[in-house]
Parts: sequence; structure tokens; C-alpha cells
Amino acid sequence: MLDATIAAIQEGGPTGLSLRELARRAGVSHAALTHHFADKAGLLTALAEEGYTLLADELAAERERSGDFVELGVAYVRFAIKHRAHFEVMHRPDLYNRDDSALAAAQARAEAALHQGLSMQAGGRPGKDVRLAALAAWSLVHGFASLWLNGMVPSEYAEDPDASARAIAELLIRKG
Repeated sequence: MLDATIAAIQEGGPTGLSLRELARRAGVSHAALTHHFADKAGLLTALAEEGYTLLADELAAERERSGDFVELGVAYVRFAIKHRAHFEVMHRPDLYNRDDSALAAAQARAEAALHQGLSMQAGGRPGKDVRLAALAAWSLVHGFASLWLNGMVPSEYAEDPDASARAIAELLIRKG
């Protein structure tokens, strides 16, 4: 079901989904789909949860691999591009059940992965507002990812999103 949902979102975005069409694509009955996901919000909640889990895994792997906060930002952009359907739903809380406990746990895990990377970057310096810095860093990479996905990045920066995200993060995080 989630694979059919991802394909449908990639074709037409998350707002126009039809459960009947998704059931047809997945080769299951509408009743089977609603048995597992109750409604469209339930299905998109499962997709958002999967997305946050994938994001947390990718951020944790990058933190282990490089230990570099800039590269954590590049991993975020890479995730958005690789998992566009998840990314689009994850950041549209009007589409899913925000109070779902499994979703909240996955969101918290992704946020913790980002904060751990920032704490490593800050070197544990006292007085460092890690939460505000994390919000600023997230704004930077999320904004770039959203611009790239919507075709709004100038052509000279659009060919290699990893390199462009890295250059922007280096400019603002290391020099800022």
C-alpha cells in the first residue's frame, strides 16, 4: 500500500489521493485498505512515520560516517530528493494524524539525530542554544531541499544538489 501511495504522490502530489484509486493500484479491495488504515489520514500517517524513520536512520548513519554537521545537512537534502513523497507528506501535518504515538516517536528520533549532530559540532560549549541552532540549520537545509524539489534553484546550483547544499551550509554554518 505504501509503495502505491508513494507512486501516486510522485505523479500528482499528496492532496489528490483517492483511497479507491490507491486500492486499485495496490491490487487490494477498498475494504482491505480501510481495514488497515481507516482513512486517508491514517495511510498518510503511516507514510509520514516511515519517512521520519528513514530520515532518522540516514542522519544517524551520516553522523557515524563523517561526524560532520555540514554533511548531516547534505544528508537531509539527499533524503528529501531520494524520498520526495515521504518528504512532502512529512511536512504537511494537515494531511495526517499529528497525535499518532508511533509518528511522534519517529519524529522525535529524527529530531534527536539532528540535535546530536549539532551538539557534536558545538563541542559541548556551555551557553550554546542548541535548539535554536538546530532550528536555524534545519531551516537552511529544508528550505534548500524544498526549493530544489520545486525547481526554484538557479540552474548553476541545480545540477548537483549535494554540492550546492554543502556549499550553502559551509557558507552559513562554518563561516556564520
